[in-house]
Amino acid sequence: MKPISRVEGRVAVLDRPDVDTDQIIPKQFLKRIERTGYGQYAFFDWRFDEDGSERPGFELNQPPFEGARILLAGRNFGCGSSREHAAWALQDYGFDVVIASSFGDIFRSNAGKVGMVIVELPEEQVKELMESVDLDRGSDLVVDLEALTVTTPAGKVLPFAFDESTRYRLLNGLDDIGLTLEHEDAIAAYESAHAPT
Repeated sequence: MKPISRVEGRVAVLDRPDVDTDQIIPKQFLKRIERTGYGQYAFFDWRFDEDGSERPGFELNQPPFEGARILLAGRNFGCGSSREHAAWALQDYGFDVVIASSFGDIFRSNAGKVGMVIVELPEEQVKELMESVDLDRGSDLVVDLEALTVTTPAGKVLPFAFDESTRYRLLNGLDDIGLTLEHEDAIAAYESAHAPT
């Protein structure tokens, strides 16, 4: 994982509640064995018609949201099944941050483990952020994981709470293996002391 402390970039708005992991990455695309390449299938059934052409009415197909690194989403984002592929697909699509008023617990955990920042804000603040986005020209937000703040296009600063162990992992770019290797000396010492005779 790469360390992530501050994300400044284009924001996309997906103001839909209860977006489940099957919508984020439909089941027919779960056959891959790699963790990459899922971005092209993110929100597939919403993004594309049956013939493969983009649906112009789908939010993420709008030109002002192109290249967005931050997703503003509706409540209970990432509910449903526990598939890790949902976080992989969003990250591969280009999102480093998802902001919503609530999340599916397993999705939140999976996202943190792959290096995505999941920010939970009160619903009225999420709505305020959504309303601040220029739907014609696009807007940028700043999410600062060190300061635990979101800065709006108008410069308003919104603080947020964040799990400290997940924050440590993200700031230092540590996946599960990286966390284990932080104790490499202690592991080696234990193995030396308990070597087979």
